[in-house]
Amino acid sequence: MHIFFSGIGGTGIGPLALVAKQAGYDVSGSDKQDSQYVAYLRSQGITDITIGQTTEGIAAVHDRAPIDWYVYSSAVAIEQPNAPEFVFCREQNIHMSKRDELLNQILQDKQLKLLAIAGTHGKTTTTALTVWLFKQLGIPISYILPAKSSFADMGAYDKDAEYFVYECDEFDRNFLSFEPYLSLITGVDWDHPDIYPTRDDYNAAFREFLEQSRQVVLWQSDADRLEVEATGNIQILDDADAAIHTSLILPGLVNRQNAWLVAQSLQPIINKPLADLLKHLDTFPGVTRRFEQITTGLYTDYAHTPPKIRGALQLAREVAGEDVVVVYEGLHNTRQHFIKDELHNLFDNVKHLYIVPSYLAREDPSLKLLTPDDLKLLLSAEAQTLTDPASLGPELRQAIIDHLEAGDTVLCISAGGGKSLDEWVRKEFAA
Repeated sequence: MHIFFSGIGGTGIGPLALVAKQAGYDVSGSDKQDSQYVAYLRSQGITDITIGQTTEGIAAVHDRAPIDWYVYSSAVAIEQPNAPEFVFCREQNIHMSKRDELLNQILQDKQLKLLAIAGTHGKTTTTALTVWLFKQLGIPISYILPAKSSFADMGAYDKDAEYFVYECDEFDRNFLSFEPYLSLITGVDWDHPDIYPTRDDYNAAFREFLEQSRQVVLWQSDADRLEVEATGNIQILDDADAAIHTSLILPGLVNRQNAWLVAQSLQPIINKPLADLLKHLDTFPGVTRRFEQITTGLYTDYAHTPPKIRGALQLAREVAGEDVVVVYEGLHNTRQHFIKDELHNLFDNVKHLYIVPSYLAREDPSLKLLTPDDLKLLLSAEAQTLTDPASLGPELRQAIIDHLEAGDTVLCISAGGGKSLDEWVRKEFAA
């Protein structure tokens, strides 16, 4: 089967293309621009990659070898429903789907059991912790890891693996495409109002996901939120279990909770003592953009919802005490409207706060664009006295340098992506 991946250089599509290639399918693809990851995919044997997503480009690929399946991302379907590649595939009657349908096909073809990681926050770290544990124990595993790490590729297929580890994202209801063997629920808190207009809509989708899962492990607070009880296939963990902190030394409260969730969930599958699993999880080296150190004292973190932000701040204070300075870039103007009440006290305990313009994507054009000055006014009176609106430029760069020289820890809470705070910080400060 010949599979064509649109946007193959992206973190959602590229790793799946790598898995498909390693699993024995014929793979080609396209992207808007060349990149280091596209070059990496070529080095891994995916050589038929077209730069520029045009009718002529995909037609040439189809002429060389007929395309059986065209895979695209949710973002492309929403933003460009009549993109040239879409039109071509419809005209040629090529099967089209988002990545989830293809992954289900691969799981079925290769008879893999899905270990699904789902939740509003903590999914990527928990997915990485799961892959890390299997690798440390020398157990074959197939997976997609939506972040770069020092210990694993972003996607891999192992013919000897029994399980496939995957981050099941609730955006666009993607996670409802799966029927997992085991689901780990990292934490549930209303998000994506463009997809789920109310909290009840969001919770209902998670309840449906739980019903589709053969086994589930989740926290008591989430069980209460979703109104589910422990049964033969639902295990509920105590959020306040003191053993989480006495048995683990991994930095960060949320990291310890995620590691505990992984250990408790996988112990019956791996069938090794819990203490052995925790010992390996304590050595987890982390992944990019989750409290990632760019240079001494300067970190970047993809924290874009209030629970994620609180977790990143807790970890920063655990590492640096009270001398934590934050540079905040909101992910989507729409989300800033959605969380503006929670912003009020979110940054009360930081030493200083800089707010840069939000990263814009998939926006509601009817909503006012909240500037850094507007966002500052949403903060508590105490926080406002320690807050400066800013922009990505020389003045902010010098301010960060001054804080680092004074011994402060600077945490950049960034959306990531092209022209983001994360990209700017790496350019200005990475060795």
